[in-house]
Amino acid sequence: MKNLPMDLLRAFVSVAQLGSFTKAGEILGRSQPAVSLQIQRLEELVDESLLARNGKSLELTDAGQNLYAYANQILNLNDLALSELSKNVVSGKIRLGIPSEFATILLPKIVSRFAKAYPNITLEVNCELSKKLLSKAGKDSHDLILALEDNPSKTWSDLVKTDELVWVASAEHSIHKSPVVPLIAAAEGCIYRQRATALLDQIKQPWQIVYTIPDLSGIQQAIQEGLGVTVLAKSTVPENLRILPPSARFPDLGKVGITLVASSRNRKNEAVHLLAEFLKTSLA
Repeated sequence: MKNLPMDLLRAFVSVAQLGSFTKAGEILGRSQPAVSLQIQRLEELVDESLLARNGKSLELTDAGQNLYAYANQILNLNDLALSELSKNVVSGKIRLGIPSEFATILLPKIVSRFAKAYPNITLEVNCELSKKLLSKAGKDSHDLILALEDNPSKTWSDLVKTDELVWVASAEHSIHKSPVVPLIAAAEGCIYRQRATALLDQIKQPWQIVYTIPDLSGIQQAIQEGLGVTVLAKSTVPENLRILPPSARFPDLGKVGITLVASSRNRKNEAVHLLAEFLKTSLA
């Protein structure tokens, strides 16, 4: 059985993220020809072309995109294992920005494991809309941001995963059958709200925002009371709510990307790096 050497995978991921053999070489401490040779060796190992030149830029082929996802996971696990087995004690405080639905459903389990592995790192979590987190002020006030991206195909270099968007309703009420779709949503600027209203307008389905609230627990309670329906990433849907299949009234919502953005001033901060890799591995 073939093995994929770590140094080749790291060179490939660096080239993919930076879009340049030269820039990747600067990061890796290698010459441009040496990095190019590493990519060539990797392509020979997998028997696929991984990168294609489009004008002055490099793009991933279909095979390259598939390998990129696996390579990130492999490198993240490798780095995490080395960090956890290292005798160095990492400490510090990390300001993490995250959408409320991820903080409610996904983050507690991940943070619990991270806290056990790195007890000297303190997390300060702030929940906001992705639009606000990714603003200049949001980036300035956080060390690391986990956010939603409306068009994941344009941000693959920062992409952790993609998630399906779904319509969600109460399991006990039939308010979703109303002639006018009653929407429960976060404030203007929310990706879920924008996607839902745009698609409903596209099929000329009447809708009305009946309740606006920023956090998942409030949305969940409103749905349970039968006030309306909402849109969520499938991985964050609470167990007591019902996913509505796409239909003539509820069109397919497509997918969103989940991206991880580190502050430029903290990219060499070991604590921030460890949390970023931990989140990537846990969510992938």
